[in-house]
This record gives sequence, C-alpha cells and structure tokens, in this order.
Amino acid sequence: MPGPKNSKWFLDYLTPEEGHMHGINSILYSKKTPFQQMEIMQTGSYGRCLVLDYKMQSSEVDEFIYHEVLVHPAMLMHPEPKKVYIVGGGEGATLREALRHKSVERAVMVDIDEEVVMMSKELLPEYHAGAFDDPRTELKFLDARRDLEETDEKFDVIIIDISEPVEEGPAYLLYTREFYEMINDRLTDEGAIALQAGTTAVGKLLNLTAVHKTLQEVFPHVVSMPAAIPSFGLPWGFALASKKNDPRAFTAAQIDEMIARRVNGELKYYDGECHLHSMTTPKHIRKAIEAQTLIIEDNAPIFTYN
Repeated sequence: MPGPKNSKWFLDYLTPEEGHMHGINSILYSKKTPFQQMEIMQTGSYGRCLVLDYKMQSSEVDEFIYHEVLVHPAMLMHPEPKKVYIVGGGEGATLREALRHKSVERAVMVDIDEEVVMMSKELLPEYHAGAFDDPRTELKFLDARRDLEETDEKFDVIIIDISEPVEEGPAYLLYTREFYEMINDRLTDEGAIALQAGTTAVGKLLNLTAVHKTLQEVFPHVVSMPAAIPSFGLPWGFALASKKNDPRAFTAAQIDEMIARRVNGELKYYDGECHLHSMTTPKHIRKAIEAQTLIIEDNAPIFTYN
C-alpha cells in the first residue's frame, strides 16, 4: 500500500505510552508565550487546530461538540442567566456559545494569555464568529483566580475552559477545592459551573474522578458528562456542578423546549436526547468515582502527564 501523503506530523501525547498523530499541512503560528507553547496549525483531517503545550485544545472540525457540551447544560441550569464569567476560553468559541443565550447581558472572559486570544481572533475566525466584538463581551487578560478573589460580584454561570493541569502550566490551581469554593461564593443562588475534566478512557480516569470528588465537597449537584471528540484521540469528560437545580431532573422534552425558547440559532450537537445521554455515566466510571478518595487542594494539586 502507498505510504501517507503527508510527511509532517504532530504527535499529541495522550499518556507516556500512547499518542494521536495528526498530519500537518502547515503551521500558521508558533511561539512560546510568557505562559505556554502555542501553535495554530492546519491539519489534514481536522482543519485549523489550536495546540497549547503540545496538546490538542480544539479543532475546526469538531470544536462544536466540545463547546456545546461545555456551555449549554450549565447555562440551562439557571432559569435566566444574565451574567456569565468565562475562565480561559482563548479561541472565543466558549464565549460564542454563551452569547447565543438571549438572556445574557454581560459576558466576562478572563484569559491569562493575551497572545493566545489575539492570534485566535486573527487566525481562527470560525471559532469566535465575532464574539470578541459583541458589545456584551468584556475581555480581561490576567489571572482569573486573582480576578475572582478581588471581586464580590455574583455571576449566574461560570464556565472554566482551560487546559489540563500541567505542572508549571497556567491552569493547575484552577482545579482545586479552594478555587471551587470561591466560585461557589461568586455564583448566584441558582448558579452553575462547567469545566472540561479530562479523558474518560479506561485506566486513565484519575483527573476526572478527582475533579468530580472535589466538586462534591462544594456543590450539592455534580455530574460527569462523557463526550466523544475525535480530534482528542480519547473519549472525553466534562463536569457540571449546580447550586440548586439538578441537571438529571430534566426530561429531553424540557431541554428541547428551553433550547428553542432561550438559544439563538440551531445547535449542532446538544439537544434533549443528548442531555439525557450526558447525564448517564457508564458503570466503570461510576465505580471509579465512588472509589476515588483524592480531593484536589492548593497544597496538593493534581498534574496530568505532559
């Protein structure tokens, strides 16, 4: 059989023993920012992709899966979210999805790495779709944890769209019990948060289970939601935590009705049936969560493989 057409490859290391190879057509941007290594590349299978610290963050082809499951379940847990706070989200796609909710009056996006945001704005226009220029958007380039520490403002939904907790990276102190407790204090009474929580692959559940257990120390309702994102190379998981409304209590019809009434445009991935699927955690993951005893703390952080 003939060999591959593309001789340039990006190997996304998933673990020390496993990786996902992507054929590269071109590197559109590559630089070591003050916080992380950044690449924007044109791949053969997944279009334009954002890569941070040599890990795939999102791809043009399937980013809608990631961003819809991250944003919309949390937004629908609040009856009328007006103020949204986004931690990270450099590409602008999380902001894009939050702004689709008709009730939103203010969306604060705080990313520590201005260069990632500015280059994404220039080179990944399909991701943000103009969200950075929406009059409801407020952009800040600083440490989100410090920003939240210095305000007593309340938000209806807080969405944490950051990279995995890599040692010496910018994100690991945004996965701790202390951080989640502060977020709880910054949420309104019916507030909710959502975040990506790492892979759900068999034998690689440490990050997701520890995040789930840590959130349970702070919030009454916590769900780990699975999603298949092909460009990641492994099945993925998201965490949803709510102060009042249990996301497992809604029917598919209720979710569909809320989407039709509250969200502008047609979603590509998330709907009522998808919501029910997201609320159903496979048995081996449930057992791993039950067995997990680790609580992530500032003085005992968790790191994924880098």
